[in-house]
Amino acid sequence: METRELRYFVAVAEELHFGRAAQRLAMAQPPLSRAIQQLERRLGVVLLHRTVRAVALTEAGSVLLREARAALDAVEAAERRTCRAAAERPGVVLAAKAGAAGELLSKLLDAYAAEPGAVPVEVMLCGPAEQEGLLRDGRADVALLHRPFDTTAGLDTEDLHTEQQVVVLPAGHPLANRPHMSMAEVATLTDLPLPRWPRRGGGYPDGPGPQVRDHTQLFQLIALGRVCAVVPESLRAHLRDLHATVPVPDAPAVTTVIAWPPHSRSKAVADLVRTATRL
Repeated sequence: METRELRYFVAVAEELHFGRAAQRLAMAQPPLSRAIQQLERRLGVVLLHRTVRAVALTEAGSVLLREARAALDAVEAAERRTCRAAAERPGVVLAAKAGAAGELLSKLLDAYAAEPGAVPVEVMLCGPAEQEGLLRDGRADVALLHRPFDTTAGLDTEDLHTEQQVVVLPAGHPLANRPHMSMAEVATLTDLPLPRWPRRGGGYPDGPGPQVRDHTQLFQLIALGRVCAVVPESLRAHLRDLHATVPVPDAPAVTTVIAWPPHSRSKAVADLVRTATRL
């Protein structure tokens, strides 16, 4: 298979409409249809169910969509990392979620800068679930991820820190002085629904809570009495007198990990990882 064919298939599979996919690819519809048919013949499988009114993925099509995305990400990653390695003064790009692991990140950058042979580190602060994509498509060389929120499958990782979670409530809320709460109790707070974070693809899950993009927005909504949130306890450092926190012992523990592509041979990445694990 050629990357061109994979790009064609991904466009059709995501749009589920040949006309929109052709428009997205800036090409005519007939050659796009022929390319997909040729791909199906060569693979010997049906990738798409077509009717006059709709296009749907078959089971084989769903598998190819997942694999094609990964393959195209790998190609883009190879291009980006190759160009970055050829730079006059190559460095390391570190992706991290804004507002998370701030103290650890600061200590890591200072400790690595003191190492012999340290190279410049560019920090890419991003929104929830974005740092994983930056690492996989080559825009970042290494990333701080947080299990169970981020997926680390296919990446090399080292665990750095594990912490419990707390529920953040508006100051003065009737439950703010509780010694602890359960996840079931948090779910019953209909006046303070849980927020909805964006998925990796950009959409939001269904639910009664408001859509949020970052912790600044989240904490303002909590202070206004519109939402509550279960977050790692280290985020208490970002709270003000307008907030209260209560431990949630049965919430899953959050582990901060440093992650990098398994095929990486970068000495700078290895040194950065070694510094992080030492901290």
